[in-house]
Amino acid sequence: MEWLIRMKEALDYMERKMTETLRIEDIAKIAHVSPFHFQRMFSMLTGFTLADYIRRRRLTLAAQELASSKIRVLDVALKYGYDSPESFAKAFRKAHGLSPSAAREPGVQLKAFPRLSFHLSLKGDQEMDYKIVEKPAFTVIGKSMEVTCRDGENHRRIPEFWNECNEDGTSDQLIELAADKNWLGICMSMDMEKELLSYWIGVEADAGTDPQGFETAVVPAANWAVFTSTGPMPHAIQNVWERIFQEWFPGTGYEHASGPEFELYPPGDPQADDYVCEVWIPVVKK
Repeated sequence: MEWLIRMKEALDYMERKMTETLRIEDIAKIAHVSPFHFQRMFSMLTGFTLADYIRRRRLTLAAQELASSKIRVLDVALKYGYDSPESFAKAFRKAHGLSPSAAREPGVQLKAFPRLSFHLSLKGDQEMDYKIVEKPAFTVIGKSMEVTCRDGENHRRIPEFWNECNEDGTSDQLIELAADKNWLGICMSMDMEKELLSYWIGVEADAGTDPQGFETAVVPAANWAVFTSTGPMPHAIQNVWERIFQEWFPGTGYEHASGPEFELYPPGDPQADDYVCEVWIPVVKK
């Protein structure tokens, strides 16, 4: 319940400050968590980034003002944080499908993006097993891409990236370099404010392993919360991710440590009912 109240207070704060500069540090402080953890929680719970939510709410409010008053388009643009009428018009057209001036026409249809609210959901009908693992820094070898989180593009692009690597032989080449014969899907870095993440398909490799033309990186030492997913992909592991952020984080004294997070995939049939894989998230005690 305390977590629910803090999230509501953070949303109330954002709504009051929609025409002012919103700093993630100030929002997260109200929720009593780190800026990274708040943004990651928000993204996982809602399906869009905090920046995207603020942008959509501002464009909704801007449309309402244009439709109900004679305020100048320039003044509305400046009020909701746009540097010029051109940048405002571009964002407005993408959100509403028409220009800001057209929003004044009688009977025009505008799109409203309502403010969010969080509600208490009593579950607890299914235990959630996890373990905390202290793991030293390790080297990964793989292939990476940068993808935006905006408008859920990462949810579309990452499965495509896996298909590409499976079809062109990249996955097979990487598993030959693996120390433990497991594939890793790694969110190596996440810039939630810029709505960008670096995603890797790779393997953990012994120090000194020849990368054979692939990229290398070091995942720093951390304490990891490790969750098991059992069932066909991708539904089973998606359900685990949802429960981690909807149930586990709010109900424990942990928060995201803001480092890389990854999924570990052993060999086997990912469509089998008994396929077992893992989610690893770096955590710290609050």
